[in-house]
Amino acid sequence: MPGKQLSQENSSKKKINYKDSGVDIDAGESLVEKIKPFAKKTSRPELLGSIGGFGSLFEIPKGYKQPVIVSGTDGVGTKLKLAIELNQHKTIGQDLVGMCVNDILVQGAEPLFFLDYYACGKLSVDHAAEVIEGIAKGCELSGCTLAGGETAEMPGMYHEGDYDLAGFAVGVVEKDEIIDGTEVNEGDVLIGIKSSGPHSNGYSLIRKIIETHQIDLTETINGEKISEHLMKPTRLYVKSILNLKSQVTIKAMSHITGGGLTDNLPRSYPNHFKAEILQASWQFPEIFRWIQEKANLDLSDMYRTFNCGIGFVIIVDKKEVDQSIHVLKELGEEVVQLGAIKKRELNEDQVIYI
Repeated sequence: MPGKQLSQENSSKKKINYKDSGVDIDAGESLVEKIKPFAKKTSRPELLGSIGGFGSLFEIPKGYKQPVIVSGTDGVGTKLKLAIELNQHKTIGQDLVGMCVNDILVQGAEPLFFLDYYACGKLSVDHAAEVIEGIAKGCELSGCTLAGGETAEMPGMYHEGDYDLAGFAVGVVEKDEIIDGTEVNEGDVLIGIKSSGPHSNGYSLIRKIIETHQIDLTETINGEKISEHLMKPTRLYVKSILNLKSQVTIKAMSHITGGGLTDNLPRSYPNHFKAEILQASWQFPEIFRWIQEKANLDLSDMYRTFNCGIGFVIIVDKKEVDQSIHVLKELGEEVVQLGAIKKRELNEDQVIYI
């Protein structure tokens, strides 16, 4: 019979299964089991179900009258390459969370849940678990749930040991409490909140510096290894800002990421205004001085490439400056009064450094 003949022919050929092609389903399942305890620590009561399902179910928290969903997605750029080269995987996950939740925070949103995407050529369960443990820590520090994610093993797409990350944050804000910058007026004050370091921006340039100058990353700056300065995870501003938001009127906010102060601040206020930034109001942390010296960059390039020590900026009425600074300091933030909002002349830059 034709069917029997086909079966006999197949029996003589070598069997090639999914694992032979480079994809280990068992390793993927092992990873899911390994990360469940991390995810459990981040759980909120609104989460329905658990890690491992096809989709994540999440209820809108009670108390919202007109809830508006705010979402954001991002990665960690080439800082990931440095993490792989240094074999330091435990903090890059917090960077991933920070780049997403700090973004949706700008509009006043409370982050609710987070999803991650981890892609690699060959899955190392231990490395992936370290990364996702960092993601879970970032979620815990931000008050949001690690609701799920995806691990993709794709042989031939990545070099051995390489992996890639993407994150997705979803939050909620009351419709009449959305912060969009429309209430900003002349005379309002910019308050800068310090960063932990370069966060996740400018690392292509940083890696070029390391390559060009053949930098030994075990060398120290102020007693701390250069590698430690560069791998500090992105600071998470969620809990401090949501606390402050309940006490003062925040008119606008800006997460200082790629493009630095120069490109990110104008996204937070109307274009007929400018921000006058007092350069003397803060000093560059040592790691930024090191970067500037090694790359021979002028100040304008630094302000447009790195956060230069200011990771987040809020704009408030001048009457609420003192209270805002007091509250943020009480919450453990380092803050500076950066400058003020002024009327902008035609063709004038939206950010002026004085």
